[in-house]
Amino acid sequence: MARKRKGPVFVNNLEIIDIAEKGLSLGKTSEGRVVFVENVAPGDVVDVRVVKMKKSHWVAFPIKFHKRSTDRVEPFCKHYDVCGGCKWQHVTYESQIFFKEKTVRDALQRLAKVEPKEFFPIIPCDETQYYRNKLEFSFSNKRWLTKEEVTEGVSNLEDVLGFHKAGAFDKIVNVTHCYLQGDPSNELRNTVRELAIEQGISFYDMRANVGMMRHILVRTTTLGETMLIVSFHKNEQDVIKPFLDSILEKLPQLTTVYYCINHKVNDYVLDLEMHCYHGKGFIEEQLGHVKFRIGPKSFFQTNSLQAKVLYDVAVDFAGLTGEENVYDLYTGIGSIALYLAKNAKHVVGIEEVEDAIKDAKVNMELNGIDNCTFYAGDVRKILTDEFAQEHGKPDVVITDPPRAGMHPKVVEMFLKLEAPRIVYVSCNPATQARDIAVLSEKYDLIKIQPVDMFPHTHHIETVALLELKS
Repeated sequence: MARKRKGPVFVNNLEIIDIAEKGLSLGKTSEGRVVFVENVAPGDVVDVRVVKMKKSHWVAFPIKFHKRSTDRVEPFCKHYDVCGGCKWQHVTYESQIFFKEKTVRDALQRLAKVEPKEFFPIIPCDETQYYRNKLEFSFSNKRWLTKEEVTEGVSNLEDVLGFHKAGAFDKIVNVTHCYLQGDPSNELRNTVRELAIEQGISFYDMRANVGMMRHILVRTTTLGETMLIVSFHKNEQDVIKPFLDSILEKLPQLTTVYYCINHKVNDYVLDLEMHCYHGKGFIEEQLGHVKFRIGPKSFFQTNSLQAKVLYDVAVDFAGLTGEENVYDLYTGIGSIALYLAKNAKHVVGIEEVEDAIKDAKVNMELNGIDNCTFYAGDVRKILTDEFAQEHGKPDVVITDPPRAGMHPKVVEMFLKLEAPRIVYVSCNPATQARDIAVLSEKYDLIKIQPVDMFPHTHHIETVALLELKS
């Protein structure tokens, strides 16, 4: 029951019954009000303080636990409370995948209002730690302080390298060990920080927009290759060159080192010019029978081992015999297109990011694949009647859109094309279900397969097969 005071609103004895997006969990008041709560788990009974009130729901945080869920476990990372990255570390992995599968089922029932003929159990991740191949870290001359440290008067003036505190652009959590990316990621990050401090290079001040050290991006592969990208605020070669040389002296196993100059107020580097300082300029990854060359700006699935699992599902759902004309939409660097090319007659890939298409063409040549054609541009604008006339009606359409799902005009074009099969790969069950609802005018949802790519987070990938109605 909710009770009001002059100031805050509290809800007592709230039972947490489900999970929600962004690592939150869900409870309902006795009046039926939905309350999203952070840092709790289904099965908890808590008193909460409401911090945001909307017509459809409230958002709150726990202030007292009356009962703790049997699905709770002790988080394994010491940064868990402040980092905000792996928000489900306090829940058993078995419970995580149960609720992720439930999220997909609920989205289909609530938004698509269709039932698949087959719903396969979620495929869990064999590696629940050190599974990412890409991480980014930011420099700051001020460290995030806990409430206890603030109370004790601890100074936040410290040169740190780590993650942004959730919801705070200028607060950096100093990460000493991260369980997301395997070797040599932790050694590399800590070495970079130590060398910058030793050499007296200033760390960035996010409010004043001053300081030399901005940001690093680390890519690793299962083939043992590592790429480091260092972002500096100014192009001061008398600082940059000795610093990068010292990194290579400490970590000679680095495959490729890039640097860039970032004058902007944000850490985004993929729109900046990249300068290759050391190595061959790329790293390589192997997924099954396909080798991928990955550059500094390449988009690539961030869990290499589970990406193969995902692509195997997509190929299986596509049901190719070697005679099909395939469209691969939102193809990225052509990952799925190249992976299934040997099973198709021809594959046409479309991707908005021009650099990604350049990577796709390089990787096509690298693997000796000659039955793919790639186009750079907005899928909505390229996928037209004229395009279909030029390239032939597709027998199978593969689509792997961003979290926002497909543009309505793309969905309309699907209904016009009437491809016999659509394989819809999604990282957002809600937008996938929304698009499936529209496609159900002409398509049956045959089967769906959830795949967990990101343990200890709320993210879930889903592969759906739709077939044209008779």
